[in-house]
Amino acid sequence: MEFQDVTADEIKSLAKRVGADCVGIAPMSRWEGAPKQNDPRYMFPRAKSMIVLGFRIPRGLLRGIEEGTRFIDYPGMGYASINQVHGPMVLWKINSYLEERGFESIPLQNANGGDCINPVTGKFRHGLSRPVADDKPLPDILVHFRIAAYLAGLGEFGWSKMFLTPEFGPRVRFAMLFTDAEFDKYDPIYEGHICDRCKLCVRNCRGHAISMNESVKVTLAGHEVEWGKLDELACEQGLHGGPNHEVSPFDGEYPRQYGYGRAVEGACGCIRACMVHLEQRKRLTKTFRNPFRKPGWKQWEVDHSKPYEIPPDIAEEYKGRIDNPTAPQKTDADAFSPLND
Repeated sequence: MEFQDVTADEIKSLAKRVGADCVGIAPMSRWEGAPKQNDPRYMFPRAKSMIVLGFRIPRGLLRGIEEGTRFIDYPGMGYASINQVHGPMVLWKINSYLEERGFESIPLQNANGGDCINPVTGKFRHGLSRPVADDKPLPDILVHFRIAAYLAGLGEFGWSKMFLTPEFGPRVRFAMLFTDAEFDKYDPIYEGHICDRCKLCVRNCRGHAISMNESVKVTLAGHEVEWGKLDELACEQGLHGGPNHEVSPFDGEYPRQYGYGRAVEGACGCIRACMVHLEQRKRLTKTFRNPFRKPGWKQWEVDHSKPYEIPPDIAEEYKGRIDNPTAPQKTDADAFSPLND
């Protein structure tokens, strides 16, 4: 069988045709200096190139949280389904294209499971696994998607540690492939300037997770990169609506979609406040006819210290049809009620 070579332009054209919004291609050598436990070259020693795909988070998926009226769209469709449904479908198509030309690749969806490093705290999980040989890292290697995006030239880190692309700012998720294909050209490290250190991410973070002044500096592919020091556990708390659930109207855990039900506060600081600022300052290439936020907008909050009473109009409208936790369980006959259509 005679195999065909493939060019960087071919891969980029294919990736965008099948659903990616931005694509960067980098040589694997840019991972030089990475910690052993985060170095993807241990997964695929013969890999020559990394293809990183960016998928936009539709701005409208943040709208329901902005208004405080619908909360499933961003964590469900804007996070989990991109990571677990849309992204993998695009990865499969690019992988198949490479295989038909005789190249092997590892399609890596944005999901890390069974890691010996906790993906939230970055702490080592003692006793989870052991290396299969003395010269290998422990399973599973944890590849940082934002660092991969940086190495592939797709953008920069903001002060919040969120990754910002020149097209979408923080509204983007990533997936990647490692392949033994060597391309005719690679993307340079992004040298633009998106984040202006306004620190609105800090001021609007409901978990108070981002430091105003302390920073973390790392060297990636010979470039010094800096972001604000992040308290990961406080970030987790903020995702659920803040320390006192003031940015969550739910008295319990919100239902999950694609296994993900967090982010009821819609990333108040690191995504929404950042996005609004970058759009107002015209720092993004993808623009909208109307601003996301009206002047004078104020973040709503909920006082969970007070009991909630159903308003009279709702009580009247649903009289006899309001679920009562103390009432007997529904029978099978209830499933055929026209109210369940």
